[in-house]
Amino acid sequence: MSAPRVTEDARWVRWTLTGTTLAFLALFVLLPTAAVFHEALSQGWRVFALALVDPDALSAVKLTLLTAAIAVPLNTAFGLAAAWCVTRFRFPGRNVLVTLIDLPFGVSPVISGMMIVLLFGTKGLLGPWLAAHGLRVVFAVPGIVIATVFVTFPFVAREIIPFLEAQGTEEEEAAHVLGASGWQLFLRVTLPNAKWPILYGVILCNARAMGEFGAVSVVSGHVRGVTNTIPLHVEILHGEYQFAAAFAVASLLVLLAGVTLVVKRAAEWKTHAALSATRAAMREQR
Repeated sequence: MSAPRVTEDARWVRWTLTGTTLAFLALFVLLPTAAVFHEALSQGWRVFALALVDPDALSAVKLTLLTAAIAVPLNTAFGLAAAWCVTRFRFPGRNVLVTLIDLPFGVSPVISGMMIVLLFGTKGLLGPWLAAHGLRVVFAVPGIVIATVFVTFPFVAREIIPFLEAQGTEEEEAAHVLGASGWQLFLRVTLPNAKWPILYGVILCNARAMGEFGAVSVVSGHVRGVTNTIPLHVEILHGEYQFAAAFAVASLLVLLAGVTLVVKRAAEWKTHAALSATRAAMREQR
């Protein structure tokens, strides 16, 4: 009788770990998700529909989509530039740049919002200059966009950097030898190879942008129908004890999360497939 492999656990261990994982998911993911839709429909489909077509709700949806439409492309451009610099060049301060990319992960979103207030607020560093020129950032749409950009800017970069590091520079060096310029290398070699990690990062960035609460709450001013995003509108409805309406609007974010997970899984699978193909090609070349 052969001895069990080192990586082969006893059956009771596998079943215990699997059962614990499933119980955790059911308790903290599936049950709350089901509760959202249950509460949203607790007063019938008519109340559910009216909550979604309410002018303040539509305004919150439009502002959320606008914010994401601005923040995601900006962060995508930044992520591509940062990943290209970090993985293809060696320069003083490279490690500092990598550390700064992760800064929003280590700072509370509420603190991020306070930083923006201290910088662009009426009594902030740039506040007097902005007021003198008739520009308003805090308690307006620009402040919401800036807060969202700051909170979400690591997502795209953090998906592209590991992929480009694992991919190496062999294909780019070969293209350079054949006479390709820097832009041609980026547009025809690097960018096509990294399209799935880019998409993966964009999906995560978009999901976080639409669901951001802490930083946006600080800088928005909670002006109903003007500076409220979907999460802020849900908070107001819940505070007014309009629970069915609050959960109805919240269900939009839950549905968005579900779509995001499906697309994320597909992009993740494509990313792993592309990375595996790249590594296989590198092994054949060696």
